[in-house]
Amino acid sequence: MDKPALDIQLKTLPDSPGVYQYFDIEGTIIYVGKAKNLKKRVASYFNKVHENGKTRVLVKKIAQVKHIVVATETDALLLENNLIKKHRPRYNVLLKDDKSYPWICIKKERFPRVFPTRRVIKDGSDYYGPYTSMKTVGTLLNLIKGLYQLRTCNYDLAKEKVNAGKYKVCLEYHIGNCKGACVGAETEQSYNENIIAIREILKGNFKDSLGQFKKQMKQYAESMAFELAQKVKEKIVILENYQAKSTIINPKISNVDVFSIVSDESYGYINFLQISYGSIIRSHTLEIKKKLEETDKELLELAITEIRQRFNSNSKEIYVPFKVNLGEGIKVTLPQLGDKKHILDLSIRNAKYYRLERFKQVKITDPDRHVKRIMTQMKTDLRLNEEPRHIECFDNSNIQGTHPVAACVVFKNGKPSKKEYRHFNIKTVEGPDDFASMEEVVYRRYKRLIEEEKPLPQLIIIDGGKGQLSSALKSLDTLNLRGKIAIIGIAKRLEELFYPNDPIPLYLDKKSETLKIIQQLRNEAHRFGIEHHRNRRSKTALNTEMETIPGIGEKTIITLLKTFKSAKRIANAKLDELEGVVGVSRAEKIYNYYHKE
Repeated sequence: MDKPALDIQLKTLPDSPGVYQYFDIEGTIIYVGKAKNLKKRVASYFNKVHENGKTRVLVKKIAQVKHIVVATETDALLLENNLIKKHRPRYNVLLKDDKSYPWICIKKERFPRVFPTRRVIKDGSDYYGPYTSMKTVGTLLNLIKGLYQLRTCNYDLAKEKVNAGKYKVCLEYHIGNCKGACVGAETEQSYNENIIAIREILKGNFKDSLGQFKKQMKQYAESMAFELAQKVKEKIVILENYQAKSTIINPKISNVDVFSIVSDESYGYINFLQISYGSIIRSHTLEIKKKLEETDKELLELAITEIRQRFNSNSKEIYVPFKVNLGEGIKVTLPQLGDKKHILDLSIRNAKYYRLERFKQVKITDPDRHVKRIMTQMKTDLRLNEEPRHIECFDNSNIQGTHPVAACVVFKNGKPSKKEYRHFNIKTVEGPDDFASMEEVVYRRYKRLIEEEKPLPQLIIIDGGKGQLSSALKSLDTLNLRGKIAIIGIAKRLEELFYPNDPIPLYLDKKSETLKIIQQLRNEAHRFGIEHHRNRRSKTALNTEMETIPGIGEKTIITLLKTFKSAKRIANAKLDELEGVVGVSRAEKIYNYYHKE
């Protein structure tokens, strides 16, 4: 469609709530959105410059705009949700869910059965759920089975068939799991009273069942039927134990949905808890991949509509961490303290745990996605111009002022590249001078990389504060690399990150993955440097000890070390082994020195 036709469409859009659809030149729907005011919202795509590249591409591809006017914002939310799932437009977040969730069915029949199912049949039966896992369903059914004696057979227990004696009791009757409704041993009224109690339990209300059992136990005890009273007491314990595990807040908080969101550069994780009588009766976390750098507010509004549809929720109140627009008919609460804040915090914690679990899974199943996420996060946290795919970290080691050395460790895609680690023996600095030593090794490292035409890192990390960072910067200036490579210093005491020409350090969250990788780099550089320093000191000490043996010179020591590889092996060598390397005379001198006793 030509540009003038598109302009006319934009000018004639109504100022009403509704849903808009963007089509490309081939007539394919590429984006669906909702708006309080269709005209203003759609016009905003065309009359401003978008920072996000994908949004700019989307706008360029729009050839036609269609809209659907609706009565309320709630209708717009639902319609947007349904259109996204139906058409799966390229630039919308995907709300895919191929999984069929389990339900608990109370069958519409005489002496109703209670059983799990994944198929909802509209035959008048009552379905509770859906539940997010079969484990939850199994726990509830085991609880019900422990409390009430229900039939499990699929007989048609019509009154005339039971009266005609068509059926016989089965093993379930003999072991006490069923009262024998198939042979008229249990009345329909008694059975249905149990079904009413079960409905309340499935809604999260345990009060009625507990009251009924306590009354029953008292009656048995008063009539001296202590065995029966004990059995009822066991049921009370089962119900109270389950209630203690599931009740986490004030039982007065009921029929409430709780939503929270945790997000990163690419994904949003929305947790949902459904509360009934102070108990969590449903929990689910939805992962949404971002398409156009959607805000947490946009993702949460979309997810709330989707989750409430998916789990058939009719709760009139929701708890959320910030204001969302869900239309009329739903009370939106932003808890600040007390039980309400406690349950919201629990939801946020669930979202965080789910995100961490997904990270661990993705690290194994999709390492490329894991690396991309880490690199994007580091770029954002450290205010870099590009992803730090190649990082190098420097550390000085001059313990007790002797044998000054330095280490350079290399990380590629957030992981150590040990074959590229390098040691440096300080050549131009006399005595323990960390600043001058850092200047020397940084200069030597990058002068060599430039000469050998090898790739330079995107980020240099200096183990030290402002002084060490300034020394490294002098070398980058000499090599004309300042501004071409990002460089920061990390101070050990408070994990402060220093930037060139910025007196105020950056403090990262102690639990952030970016800080953990920087700490890993720093610790690895320290370990590698100390290892080299120790080897140098050991070698010097051993060589010095052998040089004290009368008649043994440097050439003899070198010959021995080439053969035996270490001074310890030389000290433990047999006389004939030494003779085979340095001759009888010198072998005796060495052997006698180490075996004086």
